[in-house]
Order: sequence, then structure tokens, then C-alpha cells
Amino acid sequence: MASQDQVRDFLAHWFQLGKPVVLAEGRGECLPDPIFQNGRYSQAFEDCWHRIMVTSGQDCYLKGTSQSIATMLSPAWDVTPCARCEMPIVIPTAGTMTELCPCNDLTTWPNTEAPMPRTAVDNQQHLTDLRQRLRAV
Repeated sequence: MASQDQVRDFLAHWFQLGKPVVLAEGRGECLPDPIFQNGRYSQAFEDCWHRIMVTSGQDCYLKGTSQSIATMLSPAWDVTPCARCEMPIVIPTAGTMTELCPCNDLTTWPNTEAPMPRTAVDNQQHLTDLRQRLRAV
């Protein structure tokens, strides 16, 4: 079962490649900018997540996919890296995957010369870790 944290991470990765979430009830699309701020999800991301969860994720889906966010959060689905591009994808926990990776409609992806999308980085923690490693040397 994909947890809320895994689904949020899934969305954050795809948002970095410009893929929006199509919202339910014809409320348009959501593509937060920025996605991260100060090592956490930004307020724009949190606002987008709130807009998704207004309908508990029903009829909201990542553009280019057919699984709703609500479906992703059910026990029947899990998040795993794509074999082709290493981006997170949702797969059924039982049965076979019948859909292509969301990167299928991105003409410039996978691109091994561009940085891979990633999760938020806590700069303060990263600098603290570097400082401790330097002191150890």
C-alpha cells in the first residue's frame, strides 16, 4: 500500500518534470511552484495537496496516468522506481502493470545529462553533516 508520504513524494518528483495533477470536478490542473522550500514541501505544494484531498483524491490524477490519487492510496497499489527512467511509478500490488510510465509522453525524458528530480534537501542539516565529517578528518 502506498502511504500518503509516498504519494506526495511521487507527485513532487513528477512536478519537477512539469507534470501537473488534473483536479476533480473540472477544477483545472495543479502544478506548484516552487515544490520545496527550506528543506520541506513549499506552501504551494501544500496548497495543491489540499486541493487534491478536498475530494480525498477521487478523480484527481497525475496527467498522463489513469490511477486517481485515491486509488494510489488504496492497499491495491504501491510506489516503486520505473525500470526505464528510475522515476517513481505506481504499480498494482497484485496482477500486472498495464499502463506505461508517466515519462512515456515526455519527449526529453529520460535524460541522463540532466539532474534527476529528488526530494527536498534540508540545507542546514546537510551543512551540519559536512561540518561533522570535516571535523572527523
